[in-house]
Amino acid sequence: MDYSQKKTLSDLDVKDKKVLVRVDFNVPLKDGQITDDNRIQASLPTIKYLVNHGAKVILLSHLSRIKSEEDKQKKSLAPVAHRLSELLGQPVKFVPSTRGTELETAIANLKDGEILLMENTRFEDVHNGEVVKYESKNNPELGKYWASLGDIYINDAFGTAHRAHASNVGIAQNIKTSAIGSLVANEVAMLAKGIQNPERPFIAILGGAKVSDKIGVIDNLLKKVDKILIGGGMAYTFLKAQGHNVGKSLVETDKLADAKAYLEKANGKIVLPIDSANAQEFADVKPEFSGVDIPEGYMGLDIGPKTIELFQKELVGAKTVVWNGPMGVSEFKNFAHGTIAVCDAIANLNNAFTLIGGGDSAAAAISLGYKDDFSWISTGGGASLEYMEGKTLPGIEAIQNK
Repeated sequence: MDYSQKKTLSDLDVKDKKVLVRVDFNVPLKDGQITDDNRIQASLPTIKYLVNHGAKVILLSHLSRIKSEEDKQKKSLAPVAHRLSELLGQPVKFVPSTRGTELETAIANLKDGEILLMENTRFEDVHNGEVVKYESKNNPELGKYWASLGDIYINDAFGTAHRAHASNVGIAQNIKTSAIGSLVANEVAMLAKGIQNPERPFIAILGGAKVSDKIGVIDNLLKKVDKILIGGGMAYTFLKAQGHNVGKSLVETDKLADAKAYLEKANGKIVLPIDSANAQEFADVKPEFSGVDIPEGYMGLDIGPKTIELFQKELVGAKTVVWNGPMGVSEFKNFAHGTIAVCDAIANLNNAFTLIGGGDSAAAAISLGYKDDFSWISTGGGASLEYMEGKTLPGIEAIQNK
């Protein structure tokens, strides 16, 4: 999956052109206020480039899932337009619709260097109270309509690149000129460096709750890595497959055969926890520690101190590290030690290329203050996971080659 031949911003002449840009403004909102603007900040280089090169910029983004008319009341992009305007230091015109005369007139009146943000693309998933999923199911008429609003299309939303929606694939299929933006170009270059062309030793660290979420990743990475360190809830399925007692820990019984098969196929490449931080209930209580076997009535909620030491040892001298998924229930302070320790160990490696594949591990690294200590933190959890699985990303696939 080589995306290095896709058109980028520098391949385009955008002056006087109406440029449709799919960005990822899917930010968390609380009482109408943005609680984390990282995704808005990530879109700034592309937007500034277009403004500086005289484009008329028309931004499209989704925000959350829309399943009812009530959702539309709470999930407007209006607060995002306000924040974007503050970050850019220039007005951003917000149009509270996704099609129609108001939107068309506002676009027709744009001058070079001006910016317009249209309403949440997923408002198109519900019409008159009925769930129709025009955006999410890539309705052909919608993709064609949005494409008709511009001259050029740029996809800079890596977070939705693994989905074939009307606002990415639909527009790209119906417009003469398309390219990827700065963020997507950086994402695919960094993921390729970490996964397609790694410097060795190459170590992957996988965590999170479920084996089923990561089976494709394990399958693809086993062919490439020197070691895979497995923590988080998914580790207990592997440990049970080895015949260990895991108490009340999370186990996917339908994945035990898969886990066993991967352990056999791995030839010692998979490294599992050797101790565990446990509790009797799923709560932020004081942990009790056990070895690899967990007593009845207890569940493992984090890797233990010996496993932390083992994982730290395995990381010594690594030249490429890819990490996806926390080592425990990191939102509980008492069970965040494994995630913090792994984060710290990766951040302190010398001359290594270190990549976090989005999602919870990215959120953990940023909230723990390690944002600048990694070579790359992906903005797309699902998209980077699918890239790690070796799958094609339809949102990027649809973009023209140079």
